[in-house]
Amino acid sequence: MRLPPDPSTARVAGPWAHRDVSANGIRLHVAELGDGPLVLLLHGFPEFWWTWRHQLVALAEAGYRAVAVDLRGYGDSDKPPRGYDGFTLAGDVAGLVKALGASRAHLIGHAWGGMLAWTVAAMHQRLVDSVTTIAAPHPLALRHAIRRYPRGQGRASGHVFRFQLPVYPERWLTADGGAAVARLLTAWSGPKWTVSPEFDEVVRRNREAALVPGVAHSAMEYYRWAVRSQLRGDGRRFAEAVDRRLDVPVLQVHGALDPVMLESTAVDSGRWVGAGSQFRSLPEVGHFPHQEAPNTTNGLISGFLAAVQP
Repeated sequence: MRLPPDPSTARVAGPWAHRDVSANGIRLHVAELGDGPLVLLLHGFPEFWWTWRHQLVALAEAGYRAVAVDLRGYGDSDKPPRGYDGFTLAGDVAGLVKALGASRAHLIGHAWGGMLAWTVAAMHQRLVDSVTTIAAPHPLALRHAIRRYPRGQGRASGHVFRFQLPVYPERWLTADGGAAVARLLTAWSGPKWTVSPEFDEVVRRNREAALVPGVAHSAMEYYRWAVRSQLRGDGRRFAEAVDRRLDVPVLQVHGALDPVMLESTAVDSGRWVGAGSQFRSLPEVGHFPHQEAPNTTNGLISGFLAAVQP
């Protein structure tokens, strides 16, 4: 019987340095490269910090201190039984900025990480210099789109509702060595990337990361809180907390072929962005622009950060 991978397998070797940081009462694993203003990179599902390998190098070369974190419940970070609500997750990021010795940071997030970046900028605005979201509409834009367009964004978000079941989603995600991760990555990506030489390694590493004990359950808890909280008081408080125009500029990068987060939903996030914000759509790219088109994405990020850096 094959044993599940040790969490330390998430510490993929590279030009970056790995370390543990205590923030908001838990231990978070980060990969860090470069010196300069802090740029904090927040991954999505079904991934881990390694999704930012291209951006870590590019940002360090551009004069930034780039830090990619395994979010709560992922990779080699702690996997506590609770704390997967928007308030606590935002507290993790805010605490991490302070624990890294910075007073402020530029936040870059993909999918779940992007919606978390929106949240942190609304709840902890004094810690944020800018927000870059990749395949990540504002949380309220996504909520509204699912309700108003059930055959559009609602259908595209079908996995969110399937993940509400107990136990089954975790078993589905980890069955056959994480085969579901491979299917999700393939279905959500643009067709050009899935035939690229890099794609096999991406699938292999993310399948392995999903098999680390505790990751599958933690990943599902993000989705469960997002849906179930809407019927509770904490969901209403969350909506009130993030329903504000940000004080900082936002760069939105979106793949035109993204089948999960529709471009129209991302465009509807415009009511929450600050002055100097930008929206960029990448043709022939799916749900993972930072991996599918890293050079283009890195150029957009570097140009945006250079323009907004205090």
